Amino acid sequence: MKKWMAAAAALAAAMSMNVVAEEAKNVLPDVMATYEANSENSYVTSYLEQDPYLVNIYEGFGFAKDYGSARGHAYTLEDVNKTERPHPLANCLTCKTADFTKLVNDLGVEAYSMEYDSVAPDMKESVGCYTCHEDQVADGTMVLTHDYTAAAIGDEMGDSIDPVVAVCGQCHTEYYFAPDTKATVVPYTDIETMNPEAMLAFYDEMDFADWTQESTGTRMLKAQHPEMETYLGEGSVHAGMGMSCADCHMATETNEAGDAYASHYWESPLQNEALLETCAACHKDTDMVEKVQTLQAEITARETEVGEKLSGLKDALAEANASGDYTEDELNAIRGLHRSAQWFFDFDYVENSEGAHNSTLAKKCLDKSEALIDEAMGLFKA
Repeated sequence: MKKWMAAAAALAAAMSMNVVAEEAKNVLPDVMATYEANSENSYVTSYLEQDPYLVNIYEGFGFAKDYGSARGHAYTLEDVNKTERPHPLANCLTCKTADFTKLVNDLGVEAYSMEYDSVAPDMKESVGCYTCHEDQVADGTMVLTHDYTAAAIGDEMGDSIDPVVAVCGQCHTEYYFAPDTKATVVPYTDIETMNPEAMLAFYDEMDFADWTQESTGTRMLKAQHPEMETYLGEGSVHAGMGMSCADCHMATETNEAGDAYASHYWESPLQNEALLETCAACHKDTDMVEKVQTLQAEITARETEVGEKLSGLKDALAEANASGDYTEDELNAIRGLHRSAQWFFDFDYVENSEGAHNSTLAKKCLDKSEALIDEAMGLFKA
């Protein structure tokens, strides 16, 4: 084991950042083999086909044109290059490639506002070793390489927030692009403000909108993928137990020499017997596959119910906006509820776990969204 560590340290010192190279395979063969296996996760579900109401509620924004499930981390750079959503600036590369992370760390905030087409050709690696470890690959040290995460919660890493959760959360998080610098920024400053209510208040206070929907006139917000905020949020059982992302998504494996290593093949615990054994420590003989799938089916059905109601609100507001029968004050009252309802719905929908990370918060967001929809519908004239 010591020989492996020494070799890895030499490699890390010799290479500027890109440990995901042919030379790395000779030093970290087991880790690299599992990392490269992420290319097997190539299947994509079109959410727009699966849930057609999304096209309506995202009207006027890129996600109404192209919105598919995330593939394995090996495809992040390829997928952002191919997406039909517009990406004029380099900030769209923020979490898609370790090369851009390094560029930001070298150049500073101005990297975010560079033209996408001027930067993308030089981006060669997707999510890689540098993303999570910078140049400290040898001992597996977790490093906040993304400047916006380090600025927001750097002091809490290792204290309030497990380093593994914080580092995974650099990309698995809600974010926005600052209107002035175009830099990627997160709408929270610590773990206490890392919740959907506080984030909505943050956006409302700065009068931020991702886009203004033409048919309704609503200044809309588009949540990204707040896995970290959900996992650490109110009602999270596993976070309260001190578990991390790696406990559920990175199995510990043993090579032929008997050395243990962390698999870098990121997968659902439902698909890995070794990971399911960690569940059994607390859940005993519970059929975890059935338990989680039942929960996810419940949350998915609820998302469809609320999402279709949200689509109905959008249509009713568009009609009212075009009718000439409402004052701007009357319309703005409905628009404010529309904006908030979509935010809470979206916060749950785009989080990607269908309630598995924190079913309490998922249900709360959907209930809150529905209550706001009902309140808005009550403001329309008969």
